[in-house]
This record gives sequence, C-alpha cells and structure tokens, in this order.
Amino acid sequence: MTQPAQRPRRGPGRPRQDEADDGPGTQERIRLAARSEFAARGYDKTSVRGIAKAAGVDPALVHHYFGSKDDLFAAAIELTMEPALVIPQILGSGPEGIGERLARYFLGIWENPVSRAPLLAVIRSALTHEAAAAVLRRLILRRVLERVAAELNVPDPTFRAELAASHMIGIAVLRYVVQVEPLASADPERIVALVAPTLQRYLTEE
Repeated sequence: MTQPAQRPRRGPGRPRQDEADDGPGTQERIRLAARSEFAARGYDKTSVRGIAKAAGVDPALVHHYFGSKDDLFAAAIELTMEPALVIPQILGSGPEGIGERLARYFLGIWENPVSRAPLLAVIRSALTHEAAAAVLRRLILRRVLERVAAELNVPDPTFRAELAASHMIGIAVLRYVVQVEPLASADPERIVALVAPTLQRYLTEE
C-alpha cells in the first residue's frame, strides 16, 4: 500500500504552505491588525499572539513575515507614516518652502484620527520602553528627516534632522499627549505658520 507523502518539516518561524495563503494580502492584514492592537493596548500590553488572533492567522505566520514584536511595531507605525511616499512630497521642487511642507506633513498625520491613535501609542510607549523609542528614532529621524536633510546637501544633516525632530515631537507631546492649552486647541494653520520658518532654518541655512 502506498504511503501518503509527508510534508517537509518546517524551519523555525516558517509557516506551512497552506498557512501562507495570499502573501502580500496577508501581510497587509497583519500590519493593519498590529496598528489597531498597538493603538488600543500600547506596546507593552500587545502580544504577537493577540495580533495574530485579530488578523485571523497563525502566530507563526506573523513571525515569518515580520520577525520580532519590535519589527512588527515598526511596520505598523510605518504604515501610518508612509515615509517612502511622503519624502518626495516634502522635498518638492527644492529647498524653498520645505519647512512648511514638513510641518504640514507632520501635523497632518497627527490631526487625522486614524493615524493619530497609533502615533499616540508609539509616543507614550517610547517614554517607558527602549524598543518603542528605537522605533520612533528610526522612523521619524532616520527614515524621514535624515533622508530629507541629506537630499538638501547641507552641512551636519544628522544634527539638523535631530533639531527638527525635537521640535516636532515636542509639539506632538504637548498638543496631543499632555494636551497643554492653548497649544492643544490651536488652529493647525497657526502652528504651521509659526513653526515652518524654524524648520526651514534648521534644514536649509548654512
């Protein structure tokens, strides 16, 4: 009697073929579930198993596509910030007006309720968890601001990017996390008008 063929053994973290159903569609579902879970529960209380349950997949599939919880956290936040799409918009046709474009981008994602929730999670988590702080540094500083500054060919791009990041993150903490008045209820256009010249100076002046 012919024996049925056995499945090949899986390596660590590799899902079965029938678990890896629709590839990119599954990855996107996991990322969306992760963004929702991190936003609702914060970094510390969110687990890979909980994200897998929310996405309707096996936890091994989450590890297969994204690796560690930290990597998944980064992927979830990057889904909100979309640095690959926004950098060309921020750079525009040159350095003129880049401070305003950067301020509008940053405030725009914070003013949107859908993107604000996961960003609140990363800011709050970064205050108490080094892993979350590392994600914040990598995405806001290295994935966005350093790349913008480097494209402008100015001296000390890293230092300039850090100054710009400190300015914008400080606004985010006071306006959206601590909710200090009158900043918390100020018109975003007024904030852009006041902040843009400072960002412009950080990123473009010799």
